[in-house]
Amino acid sequence: MNASSQRLDLRTVLLLTTAPLLWAGNAVVGRIASDWIPPVTFNLLRWSIALLVLLPLGGWVLRRSSPLWREWRYYALLGLLAIAGYNTLQYLALHTSSPLNVTLVASSMPVWMLLVGRIGFGAAVTAKALVGAALSLGGVAVVLSQGELARLLQLQFVAGDGWILLAAFSWAWYSWLLTRRQGEAEIRQDWAAFLLAQIAFGLIASAGLSAGEWLLPAEPPQIVWSWQLAAVLLFVALGPALIAYRCWGAGVGRAGPTLASFFSNMTPLFAALLSAALLGEPPRLYHVVAFALIVGGIVVSARR
Repeated sequence: MNASSQRLDLRTVLLLTTAPLLWAGNAVVGRIASDWIPPVTFNLLRWSIALLVLLPLGGWVLRRSSPLWREWRYYALLGLLAIAGYNTLQYLALHTSSPLNVTLVASSMPVWMLLVGRIGFGAAVTAKALVGAALSLGGVAVVLSQGELARLLQLQFVAGDGWILLAAFSWAWYSWLLTRRQGEAEIRQDWAAFLLAQIAFGLIASAGLSAGEWLLPAEPPQIVWSWQLAAVLLFVALGPALIAYRCWGAGVGRAGPTLASFFSNMTPLFAALLSAALLGEPPRLYHVVAFALIVGGIVVSARR
């Protein structure tokens, strides 16, 4: 399918909705686990578990005779951007910001999708995509200002806001790379092998980042082991990692990265509901306004 095509049927909607739901859960439990384990190590352990789960399903892709090694640079870039890059940056952001704010700031994703698609992949920018992106940016502005325009002039970003903006750019680049049709059809047709190839390279970068997390500080971080932490690691490895990435890759292939990016903005809606239930952080009125703008962006961008 051409990268710019947009096909929105029931199956595509389900695929592109399942991923944000699971990623919202990832943001919430990532905030919960931030007191138990350092963020980069958390990401490393999460994807290590995912790799072990996938080995019986797609382990053939790592054999010496696999077509993976002919195009290893492509998979290494995917792993660096998504496995090591986006996820590490998100967990870093959750150490200084709430799950709701992190997911709302990430709602600038459609803008990054348009920029990366235009500059890096020569994709056309349509008027409805620009309107949808403007609505999404409006939602970001509302949450950052907490519904008061005067706050925009006095706005001070916390470290988490910067991390998640960088993560959004990384994810936009990754999503556009998914639309490339390389000569590895055998791998692409096997979703487990395709994801395992990305994880294998991403874990190499994640291991290096985790080593720095432990060796560079004067006082190394600590891990507070418990059954709760084990349950969180299992959830983020199976749900937000394996299932969500499978759904997102299939959804992007059917709808194209630009339209899919607007569905990623459903993550704040799910994060608000989960935060209210698990963290006692109920959404405020300005969050409702932000949600309306984000959903409006989806509706406008999906119109024929």
